[in-house]
Amino acid sequence: MDLLNTLVNKGLRRESPTREEALAVLATSDDDLLDVVAAAGKVRRHWFGRRVKLNYLVNLKSGLCPEDCSYCSQRLGSKAEILKYTWLKPDQASQAAAAGVAGGAKRVCLVASGRGPTDRDVDRVSDTIKAIKEQNEAVEVCACLGLLSDGQAERLREAGADAYNHNLNTSEATYGDITTTHTYADRVDTVNKAHAAGLSACSGLIAGMGESDEDLVDVVFSLRELDPDSVPVNFLIPMEGTPLAKEWHLTPQRCLRILAMTRFVCPDVEVRIAGGREVHLRTMQPLALHLANSIFLGDYLTSEGQAGRADLEMIADAGFEVEGAGEVTLPEHRVADRGGCGSHGEGAGCGSHGAGGGCGSAHEGGSLCGSAPAEKGSGAVPAVTGEPRTDLVAVRRRGAGTDLAPNA
Repeated sequence: MDLLNTLVNKGLRRESPTREEALAVLATSDDDLLDVVAAAGKVRRHWFGRRVKLNYLVNLKSGLCPEDCSYCSQRLGSKAEILKYTWLKPDQASQAAAAGVAGGAKRVCLVASGRGPTDRDVDRVSDTIKAIKEQNEAVEVCACLGLLSDGQAERLREAGADAYNHNLNTSEATYGDITTTHTYADRVDTVNKAHAAGLSACSGLIAGMGESDEDLVDVVFSLRELDPDSVPVNFLIPMEGTPLAKEWHLTPQRCLRILAMTRFVCPDVEVRIAGGREVHLRTMQPLALHLANSIFLGDYLTSEGQAGRADLEMIADAGFEVEGAGEVTLPEHRVADRGGCGSHGEGAGCGSHGAGGGCGSAHEGGSLCGSAPAEKGSGAVPAVTGEPRTDLVAVRRRGAGTDLAPNA
């Protein structure tokens, strides 16, 4: 297929595909799916080999969020029966993080619900970061605390944070349908604050909220312009008690096309499969490893993931290897250009750092928000075959904020 040959060649040269080419990936047929995966896999292996980076989430403060993000189980007015608790103490968070590191994670993502941190909250998280680093100096720490005020990113960096996550979630055109309590521009501003402070920026999207193909392409191209080092791709987990509980638009094939499109647009960036992979990719998760070079280990913020041991077995059985603590995730040119953050030349990296949030919090309790954007353009919401797999959605009852052992 000429399209795929063109996209592979562009990916190996770090060139951006056109919008039309990105849309064409999403429009490919199931008959062409393995060809799409194989083509994007060439780009993935060129920049990242067969390594898979493991990340581990610690939900520092669960529920009780004042924001009205429609997909989020921690949102204002949520009736989801999730764990609700205030800030974990530094030693509790450090203990939770240690379980993930013991399971093979090289990055710990510290997430807290809310609009954004107060200065006191930054102090709390700074103490937690220091506690984690004292236990394991080599572990990467990413903070995901919502919208940042001036100076807060610098304070987190001084405390030892390596990265900051704040997702764009969906296209700018449809963002007003997702939340009314903050704006798309607010999110872009926070990603820029992380960049300016010298933190590695992590920012991604949520698929499956009823968006069109155009919306997906728009948000991925916007991410390319923001130039994050990692792009988490979340797949909506429709949680009972949220406005999007009945939104089931994804198939495993659709998820693979979205990941492939993201890889082609952001060829040399850490693409992470985040929340919802077990629910929507299901038995096709191993194929997704040919597209993404990073996953979360174990559970998410408010929902359960598959067993950590199963994650490790899946990686090994698919012929991949867990990335070691001493290995550098990003390609050498990105590390050299920005001390580990990214490249800035025209057409380089995942975009030039001009237009404008682990990490990529697993969206159901993530950094903030989502709703079903109105259908627009020619990219209609795809039909879904089969019944929604509500049996695969389980509320987290273990790990951080409980007395039960975490899943790592």
